[in-house]
Amino acid sequence: MSKIEIRGMTWDHSRGYLPMVASAQRFEELNPEVKIVWEKRSLKDFEEYPVEVLAERYDMMIIDHPFVGYAAKHGTLTNLETCLPADFLRDQKANSVGGSHESYYYEGGQWAIAIDAAAPVSLWREDLMERLGLELPRTWEDLLDLAKRGHVEIPGAPIYCLMNFYSFCVALGETPFASEERVVSKEVGLGAMDILSELLDACDAGCWSRNPIASQDLLASSANETVAYCPLAYGYINYAREGYAPHRLKYGEPPLWRGQALSTTLGGTGLAISSQTKHLEVVCSYVEYAASGEVQRCLGTPAGGQPGHRAAWLDALGNQLNGNYLVDTLPVLDRAYQRPRYCGYTRFQEEGGPVLHAGLRGEMEREECLRKLDALYRETLAEGR
Repeated sequence: MSKIEIRGMTWDHSRGYLPMVASAQRFEELNPEVKIVWEKRSLKDFEEYPVEVLAERYDMMIIDHPFVGYAAKHGTLTNLETCLPADFLRDQKANSVGGSHESYYYEGGQWAIAIDAAAPVSLWREDLMERLGLELPRTWEDLLDLAKRGHVEIPGAPIYCLMNFYSFCVALGETPFASEERVVSKEVGLGAMDILSELLDACDAGCWSRNPIASQDLLASSANETVAYCPLAYGYINYAREGYAPHRLKYGEPPLWRGQALSTTLGGTGLAISSQTKHLEVVCSYVEYAASGEVQRCLGTPAGGQPGHRAAWLDALGNQLNGNYLVDTLPVLDRAYQRPRYCGYTRFQEEGGPVLHAGLRGEMEREECLRKLDALYRETLAEGR
């Protein structure tokens, strides 16, 4: 008898791929009539690849929450409120990590289930900090001093500059995209750029092109004898586990900014179902299984996943395996800033990152940079209507 084949697309990292394979393997064992094939794409493609194209080719996919605005308008994804049990959805909402579950709810529909939660956190090499006689920076002034001494890394590729820009706008008292005319006021935008550029300029020039994976690879490398600390990077639980990299990393709260804890920018991923799948009942069964707290806790996290369900973040074994990564970073995720999800925002993010990057690097006058961001925002907001 031929099997029902379900195809899914995730992203190419241990954190994104292995937990999905683990849940798929066990689901197949419990449902021998089903075959699940998970494919993977690069981190850059995950951040930018059109969800509508994926929905044509796959039954289910891992997505970033800003894609839900497009999905809600164009019907590319299945509204999960129409096909998943109400009790399951209530459990997911009650056990959300920060705004993760809500971030996939838009225009009256739940377009994905949080399978992974993330936000920029701090990370460091305990062995290197000790060897160099360094103390963890508690304040932003401590951080800048450490950076000027050559011991700090921060991923400064365009999209990550944009994510940190949002965080510092919030820190300066203004929520980005609060009006339909501008991203933020000129005063706050310039202030956030000043904070970011001062830190980036104090770090190695290579940081301008690195993403969080590259930054964590750098810190964990055996060849690294100098860079011991990173204040803001989307955390990857894998590096907190013994044996994943040459050196284990430790994770926690970013340094305080003017005495206050930073609200960094929510990331993570959601498990969505294509509106074009021909096997909706089977795919829904798998989504309910894979996203459950029990499976995320017992299969997903041990396999290398960074879970989306709060029960897995509080689990003793998961924290023991991963150096308390989960409980030590949970407060950061609980207060994280949520990006816009309007239809058109993904274009803003893709094109706005390089604009901000140019302004931070001095390749564009900063007020012009902010004007370009505001214009791009208005244009993409209008396109999405």
